[in-house]
Amino acid sequence: MSKVFQFFRESRAELKKVVWPTRDDVISSIKVVLISTVIIAILLGLLDFGFTEAFRFFMK
Repeated sequence: MSKVFQFFRESRAELKKVVWPTRDDVISSIKVVLISTVIIAILLGLLDFGFTEAFRFFMK
């Protein structure tokens, strides 16, 4: 049982060493992720539309 307690003590000590990001850093990262996601979704949508139309054209 002492190994379990040792694990939690060491984990807590390691978490105290972590340099947590500031609120501004987190918000900035979220913006980057959201913008990237929207851009990739639009590109994939356009590719899907293009391939669909190409297959419809050639399958007539």
